Amino acid sequence: MTDKPTNEEFLRQADPMRRELLAHCYRMMGSVHDAEDLVQETYLRAWRAYDGFEGHSSLRTWLYRIATNACLTALDSRGRRPLPTGLGAPSTEATAPLVQDNEVLWLEPVPDALAGAAGDDPASIVTSRESIRLALIAALQHLPPRQRAVLVLRDVLRWKAAEVAEALETSTAAVNSILQRARAQLDQVQPNRDDPVEPLSSDQRAQLERYVAAFENYDFESLVEQFTKDAIWEMPPFVGWYQGPESILELMKTQCPAKGPGDLKLVPTAANGQTAFAMYLREDGVYRQFSLMVVTFSGERISHGVMFFEKKLFETFGLPEVLEGSAAK
Repeated sequence: MTDKPTNEEFLRQADPMRRELLAHCYRMMGSVHDAEDLVQETYLRAWRAYDGFEGHSSLRTWLYRIATNACLTALDSRGRRPLPTGLGAPSTEATAPLVQDNEVLWLEPVPDALAGAAGDDPASIVTSRESIRLALIAALQHLPPRQRAVLVLRDVLRWKAAEVAEALETSTAAVNSILQRARAQLDQVQPNRDDPVEPLSSDQRAQLERYVAAFENYDFESLVEQFTKDAIWEMPPFVGWYQGPESILELMKTQCPAKGPGDLKLVPTAANGQTAFAMYLREDGVYRQFSLMVVTFSGERISHGVMFFEKKLFETFGLPEVLEGSAAK
């Protein structure tokens, strides 16, 4: 028997796949923090079993098999991670009191820096961004874990049915049957495939500049003009969701803690292959972390906005708690 490879030797071969494995675990789990934990578990399991790896498949395929099964085991004890729109309730009146539910395991965004495609291949980058878009991850949450795994392996990673069957220790016929059911269920909640993926067009970038200016200037009348007529706004962990520019405007007027121009600062970032901002709120003359916002375009207007109020996401995105030099009058 050959000697077990050193830790350095194993990592040299496996570490370049860490980002794509994190993206895979994120698609399965809907949580960047769960995904990070499961990637660590995947590498630990792989390291322990590496002396038995005989090379019948590629190292990448082998790691994906371990990661998928680690995710399935984790999902046995966890429910799906919805956005407020996924709870099944109708849209909320903008003037209704905000209701917060911290018992729900909410969907989380993922930084492009952690799960985006590496390298310079434009096709790979676009494909990677499309496969982690927030609407798709939310839609995947409607699938039972095993259906989710089959659909991701077949339709995202483009594995053959026989490869999926081997990974999940089932038959090819069973994989084809599960995939058919998964596709049918996903079609009922599938995100709009026409939503553009970054980079944005010049017109969209101009629209985005107006959007940011409207927020920072507390100009909600201009802000409402940036949305499509059926735009949706949601804010986990608050359970309500809001539809239509007028409803979104009323929500912001009545519920936003900002009181006037200069109270909000938006710092660009990137999440789920989409435009995102870290939003900071002025408190006692200092801009402190407030929420992370991910927006979706439809044409040249915004069709979906999600504000995530989980503060630990700021650290995950490499964002400060307080803006440096942010002392404000």
